[in-house]
Amino acid sequence: MADFVWTPTPEQVESANVTRLARRLGVERYHDLHRISIEEPERFWPAVIDDLGLEFSEPWTEVVDTSDGPEWARWFVGGKLNLAWNCVHRWAAGELAEEEAAIGIYLPMSPQVAIASHACAHLGAVQVPIFSGFAAPAIAARLADAKAKALITADGSLRRGQVVPMKEIADEALQSAPTVTHTVVWRRLELDDLPMTFGRDRFWDDLVADTSADRGLTPRQVDSEHPYLLAYTSGTTGKPKGALHVQAGFLASIAREVAYQTDVKPGDRIHFATDMGWIMGPWTVVGGGACGATVVYAEGAPDFPPDRLWQLVEAERVTMLGVSPTLVRALLPNGEPTTDMSSLKAICTTGEPWNRDPYLWLFEHVGGGRVPIVNESGGTEVGACFLATCVAEPVKPVALGFPALGQDMDVFDADGNPVRGEVGELVCKRPWPGMTRGIWGDDKRYLETYWRRFPGVWTHGDWASIDEDGYWFLHGRSDDTLNIAGKRIGPAELESAAVGHHGVAEAAAIGIPHEVKGEVAWIFCVLRPNVDATPAYALEISEAVTDELGKAFKPDRIVFVSALPKTRSAKIVRRAVRARVLGKEPGDLSSLENPEALQEIPVLDTYS
Repeated sequence: MADFVWTPTPEQVESANVTRLARRLGVERYHDLHRISIEEPERFWPAVIDDLGLEFSEPWTEVVDTSDGPEWARWFVGGKLNLAWNCVHRWAAGELAEEEAAIGIYLPMSPQVAIASHACAHLGAVQVPIFSGFAAPAIAARLADAKAKALITADGSLRRGQVVPMKEIADEALQSAPTVTHTVVWRRLELDDLPMTFGRDRFWDDLVADTSADRGLTPRQVDSEHPYLLAYTSGTTGKPKGALHVQAGFLASIAREVAYQTDVKPGDRIHFATDMGWIMGPWTVVGGGACGATVVYAEGAPDFPPDRLWQLVEAERVTMLGVSPTLVRALLPNGEPTTDMSSLKAICTTGEPWNRDPYLWLFEHVGGGRVPIVNESGGTEVGACFLATCVAEPVKPVALGFPALGQDMDVFDADGNPVRGEVGELVCKRPWPGMTRGIWGDDKRYLETYWRRFPGVWTHGDWASIDEDGYWFLHGRSDDTLNIAGKRIGPAELESAAVGHHGVAEAAAIGIPHEVKGEVAWIFCVLRPNVDATPAYALEISEAVTDELGKAFKPDRIVFVSALPKTRSAKIVRRAVRARVLGKEPGDLSSLENPEALQEIPVLDTYS
C-alpha cells in the first residue's frame, strides 16, 4: 500500500532535470527513462553528456566495451577529455606535474581541497584523498599503498574548538611513506615555527607564486580510462581497499547523479556534511562543479556548535543539503532548527539505512514538509549511487526510491534467483561507467569481493527488498546479518525498533553466538538526555523491539553506552562492537572518530 510522505507538484515535475532528459530521449516517466538507460546505453549516455554539456576533446568510438567481461568494462572507448576542464580548474603546480603520479590530499574540507583535487585532474595525476581526521599510521598506509609521489596538506585545522596539527601528523606519516618526495603545505592557521624539510616541503602560496606564468596551462587531455581517483575504504580485515576510478566514467556517473537524482541546477548552492576522504567529498567537488553549482565548504564537525549546520544553511542560502542518518540522529536531541531553512530545495541522505522517526523529523522540521529527501545508496567502489529517490515521483519514508539511471539492479536469494517482497542480496547485473576499475594492486581481491558470489553479477553486500509498489528499501550490510534460531534479520530492523522507543537516541545491533539459538541479539543503546539507564528501562526497550518484530527477535541483552563507535563519515562500526564483545581482532579501525567508545563495550570471557 502506498505510504507517500511527499509528492511533486506538476510544476516541480516540469522543471526537474530528469524530465528534460526523459523528453530528450522521447519518454515522460522515470521508469521508461530507466529502461532506456539499461537496455540502450549507447543511446542513453551520449544523451546525458550532451544534456549536461560535458566536453570531450576527442570523441569516443564506442560507448562501452565488455570484451574482457563485465568486471573489466571500459567506457567511452577512444575518447579524450579532462575532468577538471569540465568542472573548474584554478591552480596548477608544475613541480607536481608528472602524469599518472599519485598525489595525496590531506586537507580540511575547504575550497583548497577542491583546488588541489582539480589541479591533480588538470595535470593527469591520480589523487588520493585522505580523511582529515586520520592518525599518522592510517595516512602512511594509504600513501604507501598508492606509492604516492607528493602530499598536499595544511599546517593545521580546527575541529570542535581544538587545533589539529596536520603538518605534524603528516610528517610522522611520511616516515613510513618513502615514495613521497614533495609536500605542499597550505598555511591554514599560519602557525609559527612550523617544521619544514628542506628539498621536500614548500608552502602553497610560494608555489602558486612561482607558477604564475603557467596559469594558462592547458589541461592535459587524457584517455577516457585514465586513472583519476584512488578512494580508500576500510575493510573488515587489516588492509584498507583502494578503489580506482577513471576520469570519464567518474565524471559521467557523478554528474548524472547530482543533476538527475538530486536535481541540482546551475546557480544552486550545495553543502554536504562530509570530508574529502569519504566518497561524498569527491561527489560534491565533481558533481557540484559539473552541474554549475556553488559548493559551500565547512571544515570540522557539523554539530559543533549544535546548530552550526542550520546556521550555515541560512547564512549561505544552501539549496541542496547533504547529511547522513547518523548525523541527523545526533542533531535531533538538540531540537528543531530555529533558523531560516526556506532556501532548501532538496536534502540528500546517504551512508546507511534510515530509522523512520528521525527521517520524519528531518522531513518535517528541517525541510518543513515541503522538501524531498533524496535518499541514496551506493558506495566508494560504486562511484555513484545504485538506488535513489526520484524527485519527479512520489517519495516513501526511508525508501530509496528506485534503481538509479544506468544501474541494472535486482534482489537475489541465496541461489541467485530474483525475489520480491522479501529481503535478499542487492546486486547489479550490468557494468556502469562509474564502477571501480579494481582494487589498487589486488585484482584477485576485487573479483572475489564483488564478482564471484554470482558470476558476472556485482554483489554489493547489502540486504535489500522491493515492496508491492516497486519501491526499494535497504536493511543493512549482509555481513552484519543476524541468524536467530534460523531466522535471518538485518541489524537495521532491530535498531529501528529500539530507536522507536522515545528514550533511545541511537542503537547498534549485533549477533552473539548462542548454544541453542545459534545467535541472539545484543542491542547497544545511547539514551536521550535526562533518561536514566536502569534495568526497567532496558526491559521497556526490549519489549518495544518484541512488539515491533515479534517474540522470536526479543533481544538477549540491552546494553547502555554513552556513545557508539563511528567513522568520521558517521557510520556505526558494528563489526568493531562485535569483535570487542567476542574478544577478537576488530580489523582496520583507522577511520574511527571515537575509538574510546569501544572501551565501554563489555567483553564476553567465554569467547575471548
